[in-house]
Amino acid sequence: MDERYLLSPVAEQWLTQILSSKAARQGAVIRRKARDVERMVGREAFLAEMRRRGFATVENAGQFVILCNREPIRRLT
Repeated sequence: MDERYLLSPVAEQWLTQILSSKAARQGAVIRRKARDVERMVGREAFLAEMRRRGFATVENAGQFVILCNREPIRRLT
């Protein structure tokens, strides 16, 4: 985690749990409600961690969609 963002133990555990899920470990896509991310970790701290890992993150309809890999993104429509 970026040293500017000191997380509570609960926030650190929540973030570790989602990023160590099978899907995340395999480089797949995961999603979480934006409200949950903001409540548990905070938007800026969460996005800083995604940048640190090189994971693309998009927000749509109240959801964060995290691409747990560093592959290029092609928008098709």
